[in-house]
Amino acid sequence: MAAVEILDSDFLDDWVEVPRLRLVEPSAPRAVRVGPTLGARRRARAQRLQRRRRAVAALALVGALTVLAWPGHALGGVTGAGLPTDLAGSSTLASGSIYVVQPGDSVTTIARLMNPLAPRVARAALVRELGSAVVVAGEHVLIP
Repeated sequence: MAAVEILDSDFLDDWVEVPRLRLVEPSAPRAVRVGPTLGARRRARAQRLQRRRRAVAALALVGALTVLAWPGHALGGVTGAGLPTDLAGSSTLASGSIYVVQPGDSVTTIARLMNPLAPRVARAALVRELGSAVVVAGEHVLIP
């Protein structure tokens, strides 16, 4: 391919007779863009977007499972003794702790320590855990 250059100058007309058209030799074509093709770039972008979507979905799933597994009064969580979780944190005995029976303690007094609002529910859970309504001083009791 060839190109034509037009020279236009009034100054040159007076001094030198110069042809107004000149043939310009073509130069070697140069690469406009170096790197992967457009199709390869589009495939790579689609794969990145798919990985991002999967990561966000996995993160949302883990977050949802964490919220559902988290015991809390806002979600209606209760301890094994029937005490709401917000009150269980402020009570003397919390679910999962070990209580050493003191002389003079009974299942009912331990149940009152577990759940001051509804000791009957706590007593039933404690009897179910112990398998008996009798406790002995020095015994280690796992609070349900």
